Amino acid sequence: MHSAVDWLAFAVWKDGRLVRSLSLSPDSGITENIGEPLPFELPYWAGDRPADIVPWPGEEEEPYALPFHPLELGEDALRALCGFVQEGRPEPDDVNADAIRLHGFHVREPNGPDSAGQEAELRTAAAAMDPPRFYTLGPDGALIERPGP
Repeated sequence: MHSAVDWLAFAVWKDGRLVRSLSLSPDSGITENIGEPLPFELPYWAGDRPADIVPWPGEEEEPYALPFHPLELGEDALRALCGFVQEGRPEPDDVNADAIRLHGFHVREPNGPDSAGQEAELRTAAAAMDPPRFYTLGPDGALIERPGP
């Protein structure tokens, strides 16, 4: 989901085969709709979950470009597919995503230098660089070098 543009996309594979993929936003419309809708989608496609959009003060109310709000469907997709919601009201059976501990990994070249050696290489490379240069756009759109901050 991308809330700034009301975009939603998700996909489901089963045994290595794509069975459902949906991508939509009010600006682009439905850009991908592969496979049969999943059970949690059905109320949206049936018109039972219409978008409830409140216009900004002073703006004319135009109908929303989609029959439902993508982010609401996205929250239901998260719950149905992953067991939790991001912004919606959690239900008793939802997974507490904040309680799940994730592990991070540092990937490095197996035969490369150790971290101290990498730091030394980085310092050497940075010392060999010219100082940064700063530019601004001129009236004709050309780049003009300017003094640094």
